[in-house]
Parts: sequence; C-alpha cells; structure tokens
Amino acid sequence: MADDPSFLIRFALASLATWRVTHLLASEDGPADLVARLRVQLGSSVVGKMMDCFDCLSLWVAIPTAFLLSRQPSVLLLSWLALSGAAILLERLKSEPLMIERTQDSEHRETSNGVLWSEEINVGRPSSAANSTDG
Repeated sequence: MADDPSFLIRFALASLATWRVTHLLASEDGPADLVARLRVQLGSSVVGKMMDCFDCLSLWVAIPTAFLLSRQPSVLLLSWLALSGAAILLERLKSEPLMIERTQDSEHRETSNGVLWSEEINVGRPSSAANSTDG
C-alpha cells in the first residue's frame, strides 16, 4: 500500500480534495451563494452546526474520498482518519487573509496596537529645535 507510488499520489490528491471541499462548505459562500443559502436553511440544526466546524466537517467529507483510496477495511479506516487529519493540517497552515480597513477620521492617528501618536508629524517643516539659535 504505502510502497505503491500511485497510492501516495492518490492520497495527496485526496487530501487536497478533502481540504478543498471542506473549506468550501465551512468557509465560503460558493458559486451563486449556494453554500451560504444552504447554511442559512440548515440554521442551528445538527448539520448546520457541523458546517460551522472545519474539523468536524472534514471527517464527513473524508469518508467518500477514502473509498477512492481503498476498499480494504483497515486501509479504509486509516485513510479516512488520515485524510481528515491532512485537511486539518492544511487548514492550519493557511494564513489569515489580509484585511485593509479605512479609518473613519483621517485626523485621528492610531496605530493598530491602540497606541496614540504623542505629537503631530510635520513633513517638510523645520522642527522647533532646528529654529533655535545658540547665542
């Protein structure tokens, strides 16, 4: 099984497919907002709650994918769990998307960590220290 190069390629492809479908169902709106509408219809039902949990959902998505790898019960069971685990690892490797937000007041200067600027920065103007003369 593991010595078979075609099994390793199928496992890698099945892992990516498991991640992709799980991510689509758990985190995306889908084409024409179909997945988003499905989530709304399911609401707070058991299946609706399951769609909010990537890790839980990956277990269910991995079942049919595991059948593509083997029909032997022991290999099927291990493949099912390994595919879910691979999808979870891939999900944890992805970085959060960069979100750029416009501030409400351009005069209000605040860094992202909540520290206010202590003085206004004047670009192109001489500072008061530069204007003083030594006598």
